[in-house]
Amino acid sequence: MQALSFKIPDYPIMDDDRLYKFCVYNHEIKIERSSEGEIIVMSPTGGESGRKNLNVAYYIKNYQKKIKTGVGFDSSTGFILPNKAMRSPDAAWISNERWDSLTPEQKRKFPPLCPDFVIELLSESDSLWQTQKKMEEWMANGCKLAWLIDPFQRKVYIYKESQKMRIHENFESSITGEDVLPGFELPLNELDE
Repeated sequence: MQALSFKIPDYPIMDDDRLYKFCVYNHEIKIERSSEGEIIVMSPTGGESGRKNLNVAYYIKNYQKKIKTGVGFDSSTGFILPNKAMRSPDAAWISNERWDSLTPEQKRKFPPLCPDFVIELLSESDSLWQTQKKMEEWMANGCKLAWLIDPFQRKVYIYKESQKMRIHENFESSITGEDVLPGFELPLNELDE
């Protein structure tokens, strides 16, 4: 099953405030907006994907508590990107400096910035091709490091600023935050625990 996207005919693109209100009123639905203004309704994940997402969030939160150089976000957080899309990764990280530059209102709604680091965890309802396009969008909008974890093929697609995408195929090892999140490590075999 793939995400449903639609554009309301003869209706202007929802600005950021209207989009936020639309999402608040429809809180039971996970919604994104493409850079062209299409509203994308995402299907919920199944149990296994939800369990893996929780494990990823656990590692991000522990890193945040230990390092204290930034803030982590879960899969419910939407970010307004420079290209006007509103996207919601499965996990994200923003440096304190960038987060603290936002107003309280910007922090309360969808933060108007691209995270420094994102993780997308492929679920059964996701298309690999569409999720790879989303990863390219993250990178084109200022993300420094992004991981697309495919638990079905047991691969991690690693996107890094100014570098060619590379593929990590050893699920018995860990991947690291490199110079973007120094000291962050995600043991891939623990996603299934």
